Amino acid sequence: LDDTKSLADSLLMESEETTLHYARQLSKGIRKQKLLNSESQLPLKEFARDKLREYKLDEICVYLDDEELFAYLNSNLPLHDYRDLAPDIVKQAKLEETITSIESMGNGRMIRRGLSFDIPDMGRVLVVTGKFLPQNYTQRINNITSYVQRYHQLKTQKNPVKTFYIITLSFITLLIIFAASWIGFHLAKAITVPIEKLAQATKDVSKGNLDAKVDDPASGELGILIDSFNQMISNLKESHHNIAQKTSELEARKKYIETILSNITTGVITLDAQGIITTINPSAREMLTLPGKNIIGKSYKDILSLSKYGEISKSIELGIQKKYRLSDKEININSGTQDTALALSLSPLRQSNNKFSGLIVVLDNLTQLIKAQKIAAWKEVAQRVAHEIKNPLTPIQLSAERIIKHLKKKKEKSDEIIDDGANTIVQEARTIKALVDEFSNFARMPIVHMQSTDIHEIIEQAVSLFKGLFKDIEFEVLYSFRVPSPIQTDPEQMKRVFINILDNAIHAMNKKGKIKIQTSFVKKEQRVKIEIADSGHGISLKDKGKLFLPHFSTKKKGTGLGLAIVNQVINEHNGSINVENNHPHGTKFVIQIPA
Repeated sequence: LDDTKSLADSLLMESEETTLHYARQLSKGIRKQKLLNSESQLPLKEFARDKLREYKLDEICVYLDDEELFAYLNSNLPLHDYRDLAPDIVKQAKLEETITSIESMGNGRMIRRGLSFDIPDMGRVLVVTGKFLPQNYTQRINNITSYVQRYHQLKTQKNPVKTFYIITLSFITLLIIFAASWIGFHLAKAITVPIEKLAQATKDVSKGNLDAKVDDPASGELGILIDSFNQMISNLKESHHNIAQKTSELEARKKYIETILSNITTGVITLDAQGIITTINPSAREMLTLPGKNIIGKSYKDILSLSKYGEISKSIELGIQKKYRLSDKEININSGTQDTALALSLSPLRQSNNKFSGLIVVLDNLTQLIKAQKIAAWKEVAQRVAHEIKNPLTPIQLSAERIIKHLKKKKEKSDEIIDDGANTIVQEARTIKALVDEFSNFARMPIVHMQSTDIHEIIEQAVSLFKGLFKDIEFEVLYSFRVPSPIQTDPEQMKRVFINILDNAIHAMNKKGKIKIQTSFVKKEQRVKIEIADSGHGISLKDKGKLFLPHFSTKKKGTGLGLAIVNQVINEHNGSINVENNHPHGTKFVIQIPA
C-alpha cells in the first residue's frame, strides 16, 4: 500500500512538472518571439491559443503586473465551477519565479503552475498553465490515501487480534481432536468387523474357494465395497466356469484333430517362423522313416539333415525365406531298399495382421499311384506309338508292293513309279524317325541349371522368333514393373516353354488372331505370374484334364509330348501351370514360378 501511495504521489507530481514544463516553453516562446509589447496583444493570444491545443492543456493565463491580460480555457472544463487564480498567489509571483496551485474544481482537481519573468519597459509577466484531473483520477488518489491510512491504523491492532485468534483456534482445535477421537473409536467398531470378514473372504478366494461371500450388511462406501467384492466373486466364478468349459471344448477339439492326424495317410508337419517343428503326425514319420521321439521342438535342418532329404529341406528353406505356397511338387526319396515318390505341398501360416508365423508341410505318398499311372500311361503310349507307326507303314508297304509289281511287268513309266514309291518310303521313314526323336527327348529331359535371369528378356526372345513370320498374328506384350529382376530360372528351358505354348496358340488360331502376354507379381505368395492368351477356338472341358498327359494331343499330327515337357519344366522350377478359358473366346495358360 505504501508503494501504491508513492506511485499515486509520483503521478500527481509528474502532472505538476509537466504543467510547469509547458509554462517554461510558453515563456521562452514569448520572450524569443517578443510577443508581449505595447502595440498589440493579438500575436500573443494566437500563440497561446495554438499552444493550448498543441500541449493539450486545459488553461493558459498571462498576467502583467498582477493584472490578467487574457485567459484561454478548454471547453471540456466544468466552467460553472471555474475560479480564477487567487490574487495572493498572483502577487507571490513577484517574489518567486514559480508558483503552484492545486484546487478542487467540480468533481476533479485543477493543477496550475506558473512562471514569472521581467520584460524591460513592460514589467513583471506571469505565464500560468493549467491541467484538469477528472474525478475518476483524483478519486483513486484519494482512495489510495485513505486505504493507506486505514492500513496503518489496522497494523497497530494486529498483535492483539492475532493473540485472540490463536487462543480461539487452539480451543477449537482441541475440541475437534477430542470429538474426532471419540467418533473414530465409534466408527472403528463399525468398520473393523466387515473388513475382517472381507480379508478372510479374500484369503478363501485366493485358495480357490469361489463360493466365499461377505454377508455383513455395511452401509456407505464400505457397503459398496462389499457389494462390489461379492459381484466380483460371482463374475469370477462365472468366468472360471466358462473358461473350464472352453478349455474342455478345446481339449476335445485338440484330441479330435490329433486323432485325424494320427489316422490319415497324408503326412503333416507344422513349423514355426524359425523352422522349429511343432507338429508331426505318424504318416509323416513313416514316409520319411523318422524316429518316433525327440522330433518336436527341433529344427527341420537337424531332423532332415541326411542327403536323401536334401530336396525337401531346400524347398522348406525357400518356403520360409520367401513365404510362398508350393503345390504337389514331386520328390523321390531313396531309403536304400526302395524309392519313395512323394508329393510335397507348402502353405504359409499367417496371423490376423498378415504376419508370417510358420509353415505347413503336407506329404502324399505317390509311389503306388505313380506305378499305376505309369502302367496306364505306357499302355496309352504303346497304343499311340503303334498307331503312329502303323500309319506310315501302310503307304510304305503299298509303295513297295507297287514297285515290285511294276518291276515284274517292266512296263513303261516304271522309273517314275519306282521314284515316286521310293520318295514315299523315305518321307514316311522320316516321320517315324521324328516320332521316335520326340519320345526320346521326352525321356531324356535335361537337368535344370538355375541362373539369375530376367524373365521379361526370356519372353522377348521367344516372341521375337515368331514376329514377322506370321503377318496375321498380333502380339500384345504387357510387362509389369513390379516383377522382381533377376529371378532364379533355367533360361533355355523357360524359353522352350514359351516357344511351345506360342506355337500351340498360333496353330489353334489357324495362324490368324491375337496373342496377349502379360506378367504380374503375386506379393503374398512371392511368385511371378505369366499369362499367355490366344483368340483361338479354345479347349473343351473334357480335354483340359488330359492336356498335360504325354499321350494327348489336339493336333492331327501332334505327338502329345510338347505340353507334357512344358509341365515337367515348370514343376522342376517349383512352379505351376494351369489352363483357363480366355474371354470372349480362346485359351489362356497361367504360369506361376517363385520370385
